[in-house]
Amino acid sequence: MENVSKVWLGPLPEDSPYVKPFRLYYVQNGVEKNWDLLKVHDSVAIILYNTTRQKLVLVRQFRPAVYHGVITSAQGNFDNVDLKAFPPSIGVTLELCAGIVDKSKSWIEIAREEVVEECGYDVPVERIEEVMVYRSGVGSSGAKQALYYCEVTDADRVTSGGGVEDEIIEVVDLSLDEAQRMIQKGAVNNSPPSCLLGLMWFFANKAPKCATSA
Repeated sequence: MENVSKVWLGPLPEDSPYVKPFRLYYVQNGVEKNWDLLKVHDSVAIILYNTTRQKLVLVRQFRPAVYHGVITSAQGNFDNVDLKAFPPSIGVTLELCAGIVDKSKSWIEIAREEVVEECGYDVPVERIEEVMVYRSGVGSSGAKQALYYCEVTDADRVTSGGGVEDEIIEVVDLSLDEAQRMIQKGAVNNSPPSCLLGLMWFFANKAPKCATSA
């Protein structure tokens, strides 16, 4: 996962299937304004709880955007990146199982597929519960994301997960104590807001009573 030997920037191809930048113009209170935006895919994210192990199931992966963000925050640019000073590990995130909506299927079916592909659990859609729908990246994309919850058991595990094609994803069994530390006051995470939101919802609505009162 962290075997990254070279990094550099280049122009975004116009035919990118994932990101399309543009400028939106509008008139508000009689004043013409504009806003630079990105069109990206809507997505799903799934809170997974293994009741056999009583652990949350998350995924760890290298995120180039996070790596870029950490470095530019530190030194103001992405020029001549020193991989020893900025090891790839700083771009590794801990996230919920998630994926983009890029198929002609229901969102809950896409969520089910992501659970199988990334984490290796094969469950029917009837066991996946919709939690909420919201907008992410409200300053740049306004993309829609649906958050789901699903309880799994060891018996549901059919593969080791890890993603498809050239994805490099590590499945992580997170104890409830570890998860609580991620959302306590003062915590610093490389995790996205959807993950932290999902953890907070889990502890408020689904966690065993002994975990929430600890």
